[in-house]
Amino acid sequence: MPIKLLDKATIARIAAGEVIERPASVVKELLENSLDAEAKRVDIVIREGGIGYIEVSDDGCGITSSEVLLAFERHATSKLSSFEGIYAIASLGFRGEALPSIAAVADLEMLTAVRTEESGTYLSLSGGEMLKHTRMARAAGTSIKLSRLFSRVPARLKFLKTPQHEASKVTEVVVSYALAYPEVKFSLNVDGRNTLNTPGNGKLRDAVLEVYGSDAASKMLDLENDTYRSSAINISGLVSPPEVSRSNRNSLHFFVNRRLIQSRALQRAVEQAYSGLLTAGRYPMGVINIRLSGALVDVNIHPTKAEVKFSDESAVFTSVQRAVRSVLVEKPPLLHVEEPGLFTSRKLEGRSISGLRYKNYQTPIPLIFHLLSRVPKHLLCRSSGWWGR
Repeated sequence: MPIKLLDKATIARIAAGEVIERPASVVKELLENSLDAEAKRVDIVIREGGIGYIEVSDDGCGITSSEVLLAFERHATSKLSSFEGIYAIASLGFRGEALPSIAAVADLEMLTAVRTEESGTYLSLSGGEMLKHTRMARAAGTSIKLSRLFSRVPARLKFLKTPQHEASKVTEVVVSYALAYPEVKFSLNVDGRNTLNTPGNGKLRDAVLEVYGSDAASKMLDLENDTYRSSAINISGLVSPPEVSRSNRNSLHFFVNRRLIQSRALQRAVEQAYSGLLTAGRYPMGVINIRLSGALVDVNIHPTKAEVKFSDESAVFTSVQRAVRSVLVEKPPLLHVEEPGLFTSRKLEGRSISGLRYKNYQTPIPLIFHLLSRVPKHLLCRSSGWWGR
C-alpha cells in the first residue's frame, strides 16, 4: 500500500482522540481555559451526560476578534512561546490543542468578548468547518456550546457508558476544580437540575461544605504544618479525620501548582499516613495542594496532562505523607497503657504520650476514642481507679 498524506479532517479527528476521550474531557479542557482566562465565575450545563449538550460560560478576559479564528488552529496558544518555557508554565493549558480537538468531534458555538471592544465575536463550527462568523453583543468572557459530541466518530460513542455514568465523570471534574479554586464561583446543572453551586469566597472549607456537606466540612483538618514545609515543597489543604471516611478513593483530590493530577504514588502516601486509623475498605477524604517550583515538575508527559513527573518523587511523597500524618496523630494526645486490657486514669492526667503501648504495638488515640465511643456508657464508669473494669 503506497504512503500518502491524510486529509486535514482525518488528522484532526485522530489527534482529537488523544485529548477528548469523553464528555468529562471536554468539560475539563474548557474549565481550564476559563481559569486561565482568570474567570471569577464559571457555569456548566450538561444534558444526557454531556453527549447531547455541553455549555461552559465564564466571565474571564475573553478572546479578541482578531485572534478568535487563530484559537481554532492546532498548536496556537497564548500561554507558551518556546519549549524552554514549559518548565516555568503557570497556566493549566499550553499546547493549543483543546479548541481544535473539541471542534473536530462536535458541533460548536462560541461567543466571546473582551472589555476593550464594543461587541463580541460569534463563531459556529461543525466538524471543524466554519459555518458562521459574525459580531454579537456580550459582556466580557466566553461561552461555548457543544452538541452531537462524537457524532463524526461513532466508534468513540461505543466506548462511552450510560449518560448517568458520564454525568458522574463530569461532576468529578467540576468538583475537583471547585475545590482547587475556591475563589471562583462554580455552578453545575445536569439535565435541568442544579447539582453544585459554590460560593466563590476563597474559603476552601466553604467549598468542601457545598460539595460534601456540613458534617464533613466541619470536621476536616487543616493541612498546614510549618514543621514539614520547605522552600522547595509546600503542602496545604484539608484532610478528613479517621471517623470521616468513604468506601472509595474518589474523594481524595491532588493538585500540583493548582493543576488536577492523578497519582498512585501520592494516593499511597496518604493511605500510609492513615495506617492504623482506618478499617479495611475505608478511604480518606481530602484536598491536597502541592506547590513547588515549575523546574521540579514536568507537566508535559501525558496527553491530557492528567499526570506529572517530579524530579524528586521521594521528597514529594515524604512531604505529603508526613504532613498528613502529623495532623492526624500529633495534635491529639495518645494513650499509654502498660497493663494488658486496662486503661488507668493515672496515665491520662496531664500527660501527652506518643502512643498506646501494648505488647510492643502502638495504636493512635483517634482510633481508641473511636472504638470507645461505641462502648455503652455504663461500661465506661470509673470504679476503684480503673476505667472499663
